[in-house]
Amino acid sequence: MSSGKPSFENYDREEAEEFSGIIRNNATYATDFINRTSDPDAVRYLVNELEIDGRRSGNREQVKQAVLTSTVTPFEVKQTVAQRNYNLGETLVPDTVKKNALTAIEVGKPIVLYGPTGTGKTYFAKQLALEACIDYSIHTATPTWTPADITGSIQPETKDGEIEYHRRAGCVSQGIQKANEYQDNWGVIIDEITRADISQVFGPLYTAIEDEDQVIFRNDDGDPLTLNDNVKIICTMNMSDRTVNELDNAITRRFAMIELSRYGDEERASLFDRWIGELGSDVDIDRDKLQELFESHHQGINEGTTTSGEDGIMEFGPMHYEDITQFLKHACRDDGQYRGEEDVAVGQAFATYIAPRILNTAALPQINRLASHYETLDNQFEAFDLSPAMDLANQQAEAEEREMGVSAYE
Repeated sequence: MSSGKPSFENYDREEAEEFSGIIRNNATYATDFINRTSDPDAVRYLVNELEIDGRRSGNREQVKQAVLTSTVTPFEVKQTVAQRNYNLGETLVPDTVKKNALTAIEVGKPIVLYGPTGTGKTYFAKQLALEACIDYSIHTATPTWTPADITGSIQPETKDGEIEYHRRAGCVSQGIQKANEYQDNWGVIIDEITRADISQVFGPLYTAIEDEDQVIFRNDDGDPLTLNDNVKIICTMNMSDRTVNELDNAITRRFAMIELSRYGDEERASLFDRWIGELGSDVDIDRDKLQELFESHHQGINEGTTTSGEDGIMEFGPMHYEDITQFLKHACRDDGQYRGEEDVAVGQAFATYIAPRILNTAALPQINRLASHYETLDNQFEAFDLSPAMDLANQQAEAEEREMGVSAYE
């Protein structure tokens, strides 16, 4: 073999193996090979076995872009390259929810994942995008959003005393550009959509969904951007947020609505058991009692208690309880801040991670019931001191009463 450029001829899997040493260590040769090959197995070999996109030597980004933009690269190989450093773990939502969401994406429908706080909507949206697409971008809606945040806008820029205008793509237009560049599925996650005025902000998107020829934006070169099947739009919506606008009926006609609500008893118990099981052997907490506390707390919030005869306070998902176990895992280990004070740590964890999230969307009657619920749990579970969460709820109730000029006891 000469010391110059390798004598690539067929640019196939066999040559990829023959010249693997040179291709692995030279980004220019690797990029040239990928751009010229018509053999999907050759690219698959370079990525899966040589991991050329992850080599530290040479221009890794150059090689990565060559793999992603090649029409020869198989979809799953593009996923490998784009997602090599991701680690989201397994899907935790009920199986039927995953099946419904993936089917809607395959049909070509944008989807909305909706439900109460703590049901794992955003996390699941990322997992969906990574399964159905090569990669994704994520954007969080705000009350200040306009249609330009979806489609794009023309922005002025002062340069050398002169005003120039440039096009700034919105989140969906950016997704179209990515899908066109990579010629494959690209996910666009829009988180907390009901924090924006949906009917006003999503208007141009509704038109584009119904008319595939509708130009929603043009890039700096004037090229039209139209919505296509490679753009997978996944939205999340928190139904319990008091700051959200009313849901626009137009979205339910154009989007697949996937509910992430209450988990079944077995599914929820499995989650609690898994998180508690990760506490570590050096954490001195009665795991059975902690799981019983989680179940009693969750039931009282969502369904009420048999002793009170009242309905639940609000819908509240199980994902929040993982924060409790993560806090305890660190706080109660051998060198933790609450070592020897595990009972106190549990109450502080509830006051830090659970109670504020419920109080954030609760009205005064709900706040008073929450304080009563924590008092009941504090008396029921003598191994844990839940008074910090109870005190927090009582303080919030007092603040609400002062603001309203009433007393809960009148």
